[in-house]
Amino acid sequence: MEKVDLLDANKIAAGYYTKSSNTKVTTSLSLGKLMGSRGQFDIDFNKAEDQDLMNGNFDYMKYKHGSESKSGKNTKKHISEQPFTRSNWHQHINWLNMILVVFIPLIGFYLALSGTVKLHRNVLFMSVVYYCFGGFGITGGYHRLWSHKAYNAVLPLRIFLALFGAASVEGSIKWWGHSHRVHHRYTDTVRDPYDARRGFWFSHMGWMLLKPNPKYKARADISDLIDDWVVRFQHKHYLTIMFTMAFLVPALISKFLWDDFMGGFVYGGILRVCAIQQATFCINSLAHWLGTQPFDDRRTPRDNWITALVTFGEGYHNFHHEFPSDYRNAIKWYQFDPTKIIIYTFSLFGFAYNLKKFPQLTIEQGILQQKQKQINRQMKNMNWGSSFDKLPTWSIADFSESLKKNPNLIVINGIVHDITSYISQHPGGESLLLASRGKDATSAFQGGVYLHSNAAYNLLADYRVAIVQGSEETAKFFAQKRGETAKSFISKG
Repeated sequence: MEKVDLLDANKIAAGYYTKSSNTKVTTSLSLGKLMGSRGQFDIDFNKAEDQDLMNGNFDYMKYKHGSESKSGKNTKKHISEQPFTRSNWHQHINWLNMILVVFIPLIGFYLALSGTVKLHRNVLFMSVVYYCFGGFGITGGYHRLWSHKAYNAVLPLRIFLALFGAASVEGSIKWWGHSHRVHHRYTDTVRDPYDARRGFWFSHMGWMLLKPNPKYKARADISDLIDDWVVRFQHKHYLTIMFTMAFLVPALISKFLWDDFMGGFVYGGILRVCAIQQATFCINSLAHWLGTQPFDDRRTPRDNWITALVTFGEGYHNFHHEFPSDYRNAIKWYQFDPTKIIIYTFSLFGFAYNLKKFPQLTIEQGILQQKQKQINRQMKNMNWGSSFDKLPTWSIADFSESLKKNPNLIVINGIVHDITSYISQHPGGESLLLASRGKDATSAFQGGVYLHSNAAYNLLADYRVAIVQGSEETAKFFAQKRGETAKSFISKG
């Protein structure tokens, strides 16, 4: 049978055959160079080295940052692979992100904490409301609508989400959506923009403040984003929209309503943006570090309610990575996911439609499989006695000969047991076991005298020494009652 061409399949996944292949992902005015992401996303499939990166034969899960390249060639190290020094430290920094994420917030904190700009109650209320609008612009817009196509939205709602998403100062929809799709495509690998394996700090902010290594190029298909004129317009005019929505609008609202331009600028603009950025960063860091993994634990995403509280429900990250196109992040009634509720509410009024949900059976299967994996690990670390498939086989003559050396042998369901150390501990008394020595006690064990408990089955396994020839199937069936059909359940390694 013909196999899938991995290079061709990766071209499709990267949008090579669509118009997005020739479209820059980074923002306008050459900001991609300042952000350090241009080299990370620009892939030329006509170059042999980029084809090698995308041919699907490389194990990026095992490959670590800083390792030698696959080819082993001695090439000049990128700045990200060099240690910080007095002469090169500035080359490591993504200066645009440093300004937006660190320097501007520091200015805001100085103005607030020094008392230069005081916080008034009305401005605080406006800032909280504006925070919620901006937060939903990211969670309901950038993330669930555009990055994952978890639902569809009418034009007015898309415009609203694009405007308030920009107000959070996290890049354009196009840049954000592409980065996020790459994250899902290459989670926990060197091609993951915010690879959680590199530590909490890196996945939280380091990936934005430090230049990425272009050796680990990655690309995702964003042709559907480009087809949306709202996305194209916001991307083209991102700087203007971002500055207006993030800083100017809250300042003007405060100016016209309460004559407090600087209050709106500092609290409704700078500090609000800082808060929502840090909350979003928690999804990349805290949600990959703290919490449970009820659906799958092969990767780092986790569910935790703490992150959900500050990110409008995005904290149930283990669910999200397993079922990314589901418009919900939380599926239980008591889990905090206001984004889900808002999207559903919009759907009632016709503003949102085609809300996607994974089949409940698929979700329940994932939960059950994860529980089974956890049980398997616990079982693997326990002593379950001698595995029946590793026991020697004795003929009746072998059994009779062994009785001459050790009379304390009994047979139950085709398995020979040495009960020497257990005779005095038997709850039914020593006499019964003494009377059973050298005999087949199967009927007596399984209800003829006592209908033994599951604990008795488990205890009996500690005394196995052999299988009676001709009784292999009986012994196997007996062992299956304890879950011994899977060797990994009972044997270490």
